[in-house]
Amino acid sequence: MQPNPLKSWTLSLDDIQFVGQDLQRPECIIAQPDDSLWVADARGGVMHIDAQGQQTLIAPEVSAADEDASFEDRYVKAQGASLPNGMAMTDEGDFIICNWGLDRIEKLHKNTAQVEVLYDQLDGQPLGKTNFPLIDSKGRIWFTVTTTMQPWTESINSTELDGYIGVIDEHGIRVVAEQLGGANEIRFDDKEEWLYVVESNARRISRFRVADDATLSAREVYGPEELEGFPDGFAFDVYGNLWVTLVMVDKLIAITPEREVVTILDDSHPEANARLNQHYKSKTLTPEIMQASRGKLAPWMASITFGGADLKTVYLGSLQGTRIPFFRSPVAGQKLRHWK
Repeated sequence: MQPNPLKSWTLSLDDIQFVGQDLQRPECIIAQPDDSLWVADARGGVMHIDAQGQQTLIAPEVSAADEDASFEDRYVKAQGASLPNGMAMTDEGDFIICNWGLDRIEKLHKNTAQVEVLYDQLDGQPLGKTNFPLIDSKGRIWFTVTTTMQPWTESINSTELDGYIGVIDEHGIRVVAEQLGGANEIRFDDKEEWLYVVESNARRISRFRVADDATLSAREVYGPEELEGFPDGFAFDVYGNLWVTLVMVDKLIAITPEREVVTILDDSHPEANARLNQHYKSKTLTPEIMQASRGKLAPWMASITFGGADLKTVYLGSLQGTRIPFFRSPVAGQKLRHWK
C-alpha cells in the first residue's frame, strides 16, 4: 500500500479560501462536479452557490422570524421553526432533509421550492431531533435522530443514550439501531458493507455491519473510545482515512485505516475548550459555555465535504459561520452517490 498522503502533508492557513456570503447556519454541504454547492440554510431551505459564486435561495417563503432568530432560539431550543440540518440529493436533484427545528424528514423540491413532509412520527410517537439522511444504492433512506429530549442540549449532560438510526424503504419507516450517544452523520464504505455513525455526545465513531435487509449488527467503536471533542460530520477519502470535524473544539482530524488520529486543522480556542471539556466530564455543560467555545474559520465546525472536479477540494460546513472555508487536499474524497 502507498504511504498515507496525510502523514507527509501540512495544511497552511494561507491555503484556506472562502466561498459564499451572508449564509445562515451552513451546516451541510453537497458539492457537484461543476463546482456548484448546495448548502443547508436556516431560512428553511437550501442555498445554491454556482461556480461563479452567485447565490440563490431555494425555500418556501421566508419570515422575518426566520431571518432574525436568536442564538437561544436557533441553537438551543431549535424547536417550532424550520431548521434544515443534514441533507441528501435524490436522483431527480431534489433534497431529502432532516429538519432539526421541526423534528421531521422532508423533501424539498428543487424546481418549485415546495416542501413535502415524508415522516414526522414513528409508531405514533414524534421522531425527535432528526439530524442526517443518507440514500443508499438501493434507494433506501437512512436517517439519524440525535435525541428525543427537549431542548436537545439536555442530552449532552445526560447518561441516557436515546439516539437512533432509522431506515425508510418499501416497507415504511423503522428503527434499525438504538442506544446511540447523540447520533449524527452516517456514511457507508464503498461496498456498503459497513455503516459508520457519529455519536456526538459520546465523542466517538461507531460502525455496524449492514445486511441486505437493512439489519445492522456487529457494532463496534471505530478509532479512539473517546475523541478530544464532539465529532459532528465526517467523510472518507480514497485512501481510507476518515476525516472528522470536532464541533465547538473546531478541529479537523482524520482517523487513519490503522485507527490513528491525525490533526489536519486546529482552529480551537484553548481556554474556552478547556472549560468546555471540564464541564463535559462533570456533566454540567450549558449553552453559554458551548457558545464560547468556537474558532474563527468555521465557527462550530460541523461538516466536511469533498468537491471539485477531482474531489480534492475540501469544504467545511459550520453552525455559526456565514461563509464556507475551502482548501485543496493531497488525496481525493470518496465518490458519493449523487456525484454524476
